[in-house]
Amino acid sequence: MIEAVSLTRLYGAHAAVEGVTFSVGQGEVLGLLGPNGAGKTTILKILSTQIVPTSGQARVMGADVLKEPDRVRALIGYLPEVLPLYDQMEVEEYLSFVAEARGLRGAQAKKRMDFVREALSLEYVWHHPIAYLSKGYRQRVGLAQAIVHDPPVLILDEPTTGLDPLQVLEIRDLIRQMAREKAVIFSSHILSEVEAVSDRIAILNQGHLVAQGSLRQLARAAGWRRIFRLRAKERLREALEALPGLEPVSETQDQKGLWTYRALADDKIRIEEVLETLKDRGLNLLEFCEEHPGLEEIFIALVRESHGAG
Repeated sequence: MIEAVSLTRLYGAHAAVEGVTFSVGQGEVLGLLGPNGAGKTTILKILSTQIVPTSGQARVMGADVLKEPDRVRALIGYLPEVLPLYDQMEVEEYLSFVAEARGLRGAQAKKRMDFVREALSLEYVWHHPIAYLSKGYRQRVGLAQAIVHDPPVLILDEPTTGLDPLQVLEIRDLIRQMAREKAVIFSSHILSEVEAVSDRIAILNQGHLVAQGSLRQLARAAGWRRIFRLRAKERLREALEALPGLEPVSETQDQKGLWTYRALADDKIRIEEVLETLKDRGLNLLEFCEEHPGLEEIFIALVRESHGAG
């Protein structure tokens, strides 16, 4: 649905984006994450035909952004960083204008207008001039114009900017719901936002693609190993050391006499295998879990590594 191959955009000698390759399939959400100036908005502008790449290719449902820009524009819903709103219009008037410009007429237009009004909770401001809307409502109207024509591809630049926590949750749910039949690519500087919505994450830094994949794949790319945390009434070190692929790295005992362990585990070892071994030795666990790094830890590690590589 979305494909970029060796995408590069130069401004003089400065590379805003250099050699970036990725794809987004139907039913998938790809989150672009990176520091300010990493190239996120540049990529979205290229995909939406706002700017042209210096080299490389970008296609939306097979349509080349350079050779078939009109076709690409018909296939996408685009929410830019700077909202494309007409302040002198009322919300209903503006969205009716956008729907008509997108080719919607009659019952079809009404159906989609009703959908965005309800989905984005715009009833209260439906007949208000856009100039007098709060930042949160303006953001929702901006998102409404991007989805009013029910496009198969959504390109969203910071879609939850200015929204309160409840509104953020609503927009997350809406994006996930729409993504079942669409391809969605969005950028955000909010790590929790990217982690909550994305199927895959692409981390950018200084115009380069540092890593992409699921959270687990990114953790591996950052050199993160699996860590098991175990708690029991008796000592477990001997039993844990006997398990191939498991390496105890810490052992503590609290005031109640309970023992807590953290152990590095390779990718092949199964939790069931550990439980069965301890049970066979007559050892009973009070707690057993696998610790997972958060996106913040992964992001910092990968960005720092890319700085070192540069």
